Amino acid sequence: MIRVLLVDDQSLIRSGFRALLDLEDDIEVVAEAADGGEGLALLREHLPDVALVDIQMPVMDGIEATRRIAADPALAGVHVVILTNYGMDEYVFEALRAGAAGFLVKDIVPEDFLHAVRVAARGDALLAPSITRKLIHRYVTQPPPTTGAALEELTSREREAVVLAAQGLTNDQIADRMVISPMTAKTHINRAMAKLHTRDRAQLVVLAYESGLVAPRNR
Repeated sequence: MIRVLLVDDQSLIRSGFRALLDLEDDIEVVAEAADGGEGLALLREHLPDVALVDIQMPVMDGIEATRRIAADPALAGVHVVILTNYGMDEYVFEALRAGAAGFLVKDIVPEDFLHAVRVAARGDALLAPSITRKLIHRYVTQPPPTTGAALEELTSREREAVVLAAQGLTNDQIADRMVISPMTAKTHINRAMAKLHTRDRAQLVVLAYESGLVAPRNR
């Protein structure tokens, strides 16, 4: 059973998402919160698999809530998915850096929303190719400082897997490209995350661009 916490200051949004989730046999909404502070308290109480967190809320916004979740070892099993009305803006990028596993635009179609919750619960990043392209665009327009030394501990195969993950490929697709099993691809990614001290795949992708391992292309 996938356990979900909803954190959004708009009760209508929470009700709509809850109505969709409650129809699924493998998903349970354990609680709802109207701001990040309340959400943190409920997270510690219920320890859900996925927290759907609005990015702009009173008291404590989604970025600060995500930062605190990522910093709390007791919440290491919680996968944060940011909810936004605006798509890939500066706030969403900061949320990814803070530790979010990905983000969803609130007008997402129901089927994609349910799929995203299940993807997040598995621990995979919600980084579809369209999202990755927007990340790349940010680095084209505002190149980050190079921190390539952080990648020195990676093996050549781990580096290759990280590059492919940064291009938006799934573990199965990475396995096909590298001619290895999906389990080995997952192992490469997990070892890279451990060596680079990244919370999840989304942060690994951000680091790949920040370090210069993946060079953005302006298309």
